[in-house]
Amino acid sequence: MVTEAIWLDNGLLRLGFLPALGGRLLSLRHEGVEVLWRNPRLLDDELRPVGGHRFAPNSGEMGDWVNYGGDKTWPAPQGWSGAHEWPGPPDPVLDSGPYTAAVDGLSITLASGHDPHTGLRLTRRFTLHPKDSGYCLDLTATNSGAHPVRWSLWNVTQLPAGTVHIGLTGHPEPRVRDLITTTHPVEHRIDGDLVTVPSQATVGKLGFPGSAGWVTHHGRRSLTQRFTVDSAAEYPDGGSPLEVWLESPLPEPIAALGNLNPPDEIVECEILGPLTTLAPGASTGLRIEVSVADPA
Repeated sequence: MVTEAIWLDNGLLRLGFLPALGGRLLSLRHEGVEVLWRNPRLLDDELRPVGGHRFAPNSGEMGDWVNYGGDKTWPAPQGWSGAHEWPGPPDPVLDSGPYTAAVDGLSITLASGHDPHTGLRLTRRFTLHPKDSGYCLDLTATNSGAHPVRWSLWNVTQLPAGTVHIGLTGHPEPRVRDLITTTHPVEHRIDGDLVTVPSQATVGKLGFPGSAGWVTHHGRRSLTQRFTVDSAAEYPDGGSPLEVWLESPLPEPIAALGNLNPPDEIVECEILGPLTTLAPGASTGLRIEVSVADPA
């Protein structure tokens, strides 16, 4: 198991990975400025454990999740009602298990082990562009089991508090869905084909069935993710190729969410691929183009 950080650098972006922690991207620095949210109680700036913390697969309910932060890939739909749903995080294989890592120039390929619950093996390939502040993320889910399975790829990028802009198309209503509400609904504004989700103290999630295939988070830097939406495909959560989750610390854990206890003000930009039935040995993929710029 590779427990040390692996770094890719093109002179403009510096990416730091910990294969031991679910193949996570845990640092994305643009001209020295960190873009992602990373849990400082668990990892320092060089991605070393803090205060004697040890890396290990993690399971239990959501309140037991060891949230390191960064960018990771999960299967969707999420849920706890049966084998057709992924009951994480936490998860001891795809979320917190060790991934293999292979570096080739400005690319790194991270691969999970076989997950007996979903029947999947996940692969994450990051390729830094040589002359600009961007990279390509290619995700693959392969049925490594003996029976057909049906899942969606689900990439989750955790960022510090900030404003999020989402592009919409002329998708039939609703173009935006309230998926999870705890303290109060997530505030947002729709202006034509643009949604603005301002920074706010709440815990909840919006889904975007009308996603045009891009989302931008404005924080210490502006991070834009672009992806292809298949208008003919089925997506989880009421047809949402894109979701935005917000969380803020609360006086006590959220019992309705498995005693989740948010550690910070965090924004998650979540991109999903189509729900796909996979025969044994078959794969599905999702490509995300990521660019970073100075704040607008």
